[in-house]
Amino acid sequence: MNFSAEISNLIIIAKKNKMNINEIRQHLSEAETIAFELPNGSLVPSHFHVTEVGKVVKDFIDCGGTVRHEEVANFQLWEADDYDHRLHPDKLIDIIELSQNKLGIGNLNIEVEYQGETIGKYDLDHNGNHFVLVSKTTDCLARDKCGIPQEKPKFNLADLTSNNSCAPGSGCC
Repeated sequence: MNFSAEISNLIIIAKKNKMNINEIRQHLSEAETIAFELPNGSLVPSHFHVTEVGKVVKDFIDCGGTVRHEEVANFQLWEADDYDHRLHPDKLIDIIELSQNKLGIGNLNIEVEYQGETIGKYDLDHNGNHFVLVSKTTDCLARDKCGIPQEKPKFNLADLTSNNSCAPGSGCC
């Protein structure tokens, strides 16, 4: 696989991990039950509640001074001592539709909050059977202004020497 294909695959994976409102509604309309898988592979207990569906607006300035604006649909999962409770797909669709109508959520990407040792924020994916909470990471949004390289240096293989030795500074490694 060439470098360009690898980057394309990473972009597809990154987009795949950011489920939007239309996608979750489609998955829910085809599901009989709802299950969420945590990044460690375990499932959120089946008696969870979706305590919030909302729109989160974040306006901020990154470390390079650029003003940024983000909007996500936020789903908060919570497990209670109500072991008989089971949220059914049609009920969650109703909650989503109400949120879309009352809050103007539209087709935003979804961020999920779930209580572990602290409140974790996750992107959402679907593996064909259930929803998967995908760990989020932080990153510097102004690498060019902070002096952090955007990516590793690229070399054209044709420019590398083709001798059989690998001496320091020869460009072979």
